[in-house]
Amino acid sequence: MQVESQPHAGDKIIRILAFTLMITVMSATMFNIVLPQIRTDFHLTFSQVSWVTSAYLLIYAIGTVIYGKLADAYKLKNLLTLGLILFAAGSIIGFFAQNYAMVLLGRIVQAFGAAVVPATSSIIPIRYFPPEKRGRALGISMMGMAIGSALGPVISALLVSLLDWRWLFCMPLFTLLAIPYYRKYLEEEDREAGRMDWLGGGLLTVTVALLLLSITNQNGLIGLGCVITFVLFIVRIRRASEPFIRPELFQNKRYSLCLTIAFLMTGGGYSLYFLSPQLLANVNHLAPGWIGYILVPAAVVTAIFGKKGGSLADKKGNSYLFYTAVVLLFLCFFLLSSFAGVSPPFIALFLILGNVGSSFMMIALSNAISQTLPKEQAGVGMGLLAMLNFIAGALSATLYSKAIDGGSEVGWNLLNHHSGAYVYSNIYSALVIMILAMTCLYYVAFGRVKTKAVGLERRR
Repeated sequence: MQVESQPHAGDKIIRILAFTLMITVMSATMFNIVLPQIRTDFHLTFSQVSWVTSAYLLIYAIGTVIYGKLADAYKLKNLLTLGLILFAAGSIIGFFAQNYAMVLLGRIVQAFGAAVVPATSSIIPIRYFPPEKRGRALGISMMGMAIGSALGPVISALLVSLLDWRWLFCMPLFTLLAIPYYRKYLEEEDREAGRMDWLGGGLLTVTVALLLLSITNQNGLIGLGCVITFVLFIVRIRRASEPFIRPELFQNKRYSLCLTIAFLMTGGGYSLYFLSPQLLANVNHLAPGWIGYILVPAAVVTAIFGKKGGSLADKKGNSYLFYTAVVLLFLCFFLLSSFAGVSPPFIALFLILGNVGSSFMMIALSNAISQTLPKEQAGVGMGLLAMLNFIAGALSATLYSKAIDGGSEVGWNLLNHHSGAYVYSNIYSALVIMILAMTCLYYVAFGRVKTKAVGLERRR
């Protein structure tokens, strides 16, 4: 339901959501810088210790679509209460861990709980805001994610410089403060639970798990297993009376095209977080601490402009915000391609364009997708969007790594004269082409800019 009669409740809910998103995003990234310490403490190999991050992201990805499906049948405040309690329980397990198995168990339980937040972050604006105000709500959510991305490495570095790395597990405990507010302000209609297709959900879970494992381990046999379980999943949802995902969802042309664009966008946008630090380390020869300083301005500016992007979507339409994002991303990738290897402060400026453009793009796409879904499929539809974002990130990281390992002696962009940066320049050139392809797909789905069209149409 939309709380148009309770305008202040919606604002309070979205601010609480931004807070919980900030904490979960921080928790997902904070452990990256302490993996060497965990490896030393427990005498692990690199592949073993990487599961501290990999297991979290794997379950986080799968959990988003499962919670999204459950949100179509159960009250959001009950799902959020359960998820945040699990998030905190995992933190306690990890804080008192005396061996690696307990550390891994703590991260797994954390992920099972934390997945409820991205799953509901797109559903709450749909249920609690009318279409003409939904963009602003999504913008505030994005602001929470951007702040979490900016603060995660900083707070992590500060904590481990003063305390043991186990204290990083304590950060999620702050999300318990949000539970009373969710239970107070999330006033929902009673929902009919119906039957849950656990077999279909299980097959999807195994499919996604095998896909991510095959990508990260580059294992063809695991990939074959993924294909088999995916075929079984398709058979199941076609035959089940109440399938986990209704096949007709993908017959929605606009929804399917938006999912494709979002998948490409997430993969390309991941270069800003994965590829740019590699460029700064390998070409500019910066130490990890300095790389963090170069990345922070983009995250801070994105947090500031997140709300503005949502307001633009409400006032001038999703298409206006989308094409604005296209211009920013095109400029970012073109400049990075042309001047890869230039002085780091210039790279920081280029990344501001890209991060703000990426944020605007996701607000526009999330808003557009939310308006293509029928009410009874909003939860699983938005959950699939979140899950595909994680898959796109994992796949792009593997592709970028392979490209860097292969290197390049030829630069595609004639403006770039730094031979050591040719491979990075070529990847960014490919992303420029991808941005143009995304623009064509979006035009097919939604056409040219129509200011306020969606909001006015819904109000009529």
